[in-house]
Amino acid sequence: MPDYPTFGFVTPENMGLLTDLYELTMADSYLRQDMNGPATFDVFVRDLPPQRAFLVSAGLESVLHYLERVRFGDEGLAYLRSLGRFSAGFLDYLRDFRFTGSLRAIPEGEVFFPQEPIVEVTAPRIEAQIIETFLLNTLNFQVMIATKAARTTLAAQGRDVIDFSPRRDHGADAALKVARASFIGGCVGTSCVLAGQLYGIPVFGTMAHSYVMSFPDELAAFRAFARDFPEHCVLLIDTYDTIQGTRHAIAVAREMAARGGALRGVRIDSGDLVADSRRVRVLLNEAGLGQAQIVLSGGLNEFSIAELIRDGAAAEAFGVGTELGTSADAPFVEGVYKLVEDAEGYRIKLSTGKATLPGRKQVWRIADASGTPVEDLIALADEPGPQGAAPLLVEVMADGRTVRADRLADMQRRCRDRLAQLPPALRALRGASPLPVRLSPAMEALRARMYRQAAETERAR
Repeated sequence: MPDYPTFGFVTPENMGLLTDLYELTMADSYLRQDMNGPATFDVFVRDLPPQRAFLVSAGLESVLHYLERVRFGDEGLAYLRSLGRFSAGFLDYLRDFRFTGSLRAIPEGEVFFPQEPIVEVTAPRIEAQIIETFLLNTLNFQVMIATKAARTTLAAQGRDVIDFSPRRDHGADAALKVARASFIGGCVGTSCVLAGQLYGIPVFGTMAHSYVMSFPDELAAFRAFARDFPEHCVLLIDTYDTIQGTRHAIAVAREMAARGGALRGVRIDSGDLVADSRRVRVLLNEAGLGQAQIVLSGGLNEFSIAELIRDGAAAEAFGVGTELGTSADAPFVEGVYKLVEDAEGYRIKLSTGKATLPGRKQVWRIADASGTPVEDLIALADEPGPQGAAPLLVEVMADGRTVRADRLADMQRRCRDRLAQLPPALRALRGASPLPVRLSPAMEALRARMYRQAAETERAR
């Protein structure tokens, strides 16, 4: 068995191998055929997942970090040589591999729609080809999670949502990326401590039922926790009986007050969350603990949160785990990476159901007088935009170096602002339709011309 850690397989020395085999075989052939001129590829999503009316851009920072550091180390090159597939010239090329291209992208936290390029890569063809797998792996996942988080925070109607998902996420790296993407989408923080350290995301968490069960009784558990964590005391009150747990929490809160402290809140993880939370709120208020928060958790998603609020649940925050970390109702986003232009001119794919748009592009967002978006326009990059429209694609990398780096808090603020600007119908959890996306006249004309040329070429054969 190889000697490797439990997680953290990807290192700067081997991250070049985090690609599909066919990316490397194509790259080797390009090198042999002297086809390494500049090429432009788009990352875009063909269709919306179920019940989605928008997507949230996320994952770009991870992409930029990768592109600045991707290498093929000695061990990786030795492995590729052992496969007996690659030319000596290609392996020599990989030894000095660096990404030297440029990127334009939709900033993280921005709302976007199908067919719109989320990232545009322009680089020598081999470089652009090799990075495809990592870009799609990273962007598809984080867009999926950020969008799920955005929907969940919309459902919460201003109440806090916390990422409780690490134990249910699909691997260690996924837990970190979920924490980051869900923060962009609007979550106030995460239970994942490492994500807190790496990204500066606020961390939340108190106790499990096992903690309460480890003491002679619930009251003893609450007293111990309150003494050990007087500044961060949120008590889990449903281990045995939620109402009796509330009474025990009130008793401990009074003891804390006598010491100059305060109970921050209680969490309910099971039972009738509407009825129980309302009864708990009454008991806390009667005890003079109106400032104590009620946190609800346990199998929640945007739909159940909306129902809880509709039915009058008393809650200031929601902890969301499995459904958020796996985007359970829509567990993938079909983002793709397609060649759109090279030194020979525009490129287009004509496959039925999978046709692409040619050329380098700009996406323009058109809003009404109140600032509410009414449609997006996909145009060629050198076309002027409509008056008053805002361009979505911005330069983020040039010559292999990052030229624009947003703060995570700015990404979250951007997402919040964009969601607030959307027409109310687009924020609906079910049955919403996306913002109309149309092509500029020049893009329409180019696409039609390339279809005609392809048909004429086929007839001439």
